[in-house]
Amino acid sequence: MFSHIMIGANDVKASKVFYDAILGELGHKPGVMDEKGRCFYFTDNGILALTKPINGEEAGHGNGSTIGFSATSPEQADAWQAAGVANGGVACEDAPGVRSAPVGNIYLAYLRDPSGNKICALHRMG
Repeated sequence: MFSHIMIGANDVKASKVFYDAILGELGHKPGVMDEKGRCFYFTDNGILALTKPINGEEAGHGNGSTIGFSATSPEQADAWQAAGVANGGVACEDAPGVRSAPVGNIYLAYLRDPSGNKICALHRMG
């Protein structure tokens, strides 16, 4: 459904350290910087990008917005969150755990990235 997601970052280098750590826990390669100072994470089915806002203003996070990353297990989601906290992120929402959802039980772990964006790791429990 999505071709890419671009996240505003006030400090792209600090955000790259954070995203390299959490995405590495999910099996992804480190981000690639371009000549404009943006960072890109490429997968077979989409791209995540980090950039300073092109209008020159401070990056901000959307209230009520969350970007979710797929995890293969609850343990991987926990490792993802631990890597995020160790690399400039802040745990938020409820503690990692199983939640009931219309699609069945899911395991969620939440973080705020260095620019305040809310992200989560989600594992669908069989």
